[in-house]
Amino acid sequence: MLVESPPERSGTPVVAEPPRGRRAVRGAGLVAAVVLLAAVCVASVAVGAKSMPLGDVWHGLFASTGTRDDVIVSQVRVPRTVLGLLAGAALGLAGAVMQALTRNPLAEPGLLGVNAGAAAAVVSAISFLGVNTFTGYVWFAFVGAAVVSAAVYLLGGSRSATPVRLALAGTAASAALYGYVNAVQLLNTAALDQIRFWTVGSLASADMSTIRKLWPFIAAGVVLSLLIARPLNAMEMGDDTARALGAHLTRTRILAMTAVTLLCGAATAACGPIVFVGLMVPHLVRSITGPDMRWILPYAAVLAPVLLVGSDVVGRVVARPSEVQVGIVTALIGGPVFIHLVRRRRMAKL
Repeated sequence: MLVESPPERSGTPVVAEPPRGRRAVRGAGLVAAVVLLAAVCVASVAVGAKSMPLGDVWHGLFASTGTRDDVIVSQVRVPRTVLGLLAGAALGLAGAVMQALTRNPLAEPGLLGVNAGAAAAVVSAISFLGVNTFTGYVWFAFVGAAVVSAAVYLLGGSRSATPVRLALAGTAASAALYGYVNAVQLLNTAALDQIRFWTVGSLASADMSTIRKLWPFIAAGVVLSLLIARPLNAMEMGDDTARALGAHLTRTRILAMTAVTLLCGAATAACGPIVFVGLMVPHLVRSITGPDMRWILPYAAVLAPVLLVGSDVVGRVVARPSEVQVGIVTALIGGPVFIHLVRRRRMAKL
């Protein structure tokens, strides 16, 4: 990435703009990604475990009379599509921000202990407080994710935090919390029965009430992520270079961790820990956009929902009349695709 020396009194990193032709190609690609996302959303509403004519789907969307098919469309497929959009965008952005913050291409949202904190809070709520409904423990999951992210930041050195310290603190916190989760589940079979569906990762429990509660947190995380795109560009070149370019490292790290907590905490609380989306999509996006975070973040916010909602559609179709949870499908798709991307990057360097 080409950079220029910052103005003497400027606190904002100055990054050279790419050629106009390249910006046009990136813009066209983003439009194409939005069209692809719209097509996947239509498929999510039209296709499910229950086969349904398109006319009935249309009736359920715009002329519902309360029939069983209308209820399936309006109260099951539409909410899980909306949740898939929000959770996918959140996970894609969180992964891109994490990889830039830690300068680690293998970083993913769970690296800060977000997933482990959410799981520990949920299993505690079920085991010790008797919470037994999804809407009841979703807030415990969110609070657990936030508390552990703050603890990881403090353990990583607070103002003197570095990418390596944050990664080590997050890994240690995740190991300890998952040990706690496994111990509680072994001692409490009721907790095991209730949490195992959540830990797989699923959109099946989606409802508009949960979406209304969580979307403000995701929206705040999206705004924060986009606001720190320029400083993240500078930080990817190293702390010394970032300071020379005018980036405020401590403020950027705090904002980045806040964004990841909001995004990944909300998505994990609603859907459970879904793997590979936040890890794989930023890699795919970089092969299209290059290293500029100003393009990586919008692309990740669009293509990650394509993967998540598309995987949910596949899970509903392959096991009719039952379904396979989306967390399983993303793992099955993500593993081979991620290996292919890594091998291609390695071959490109040879």
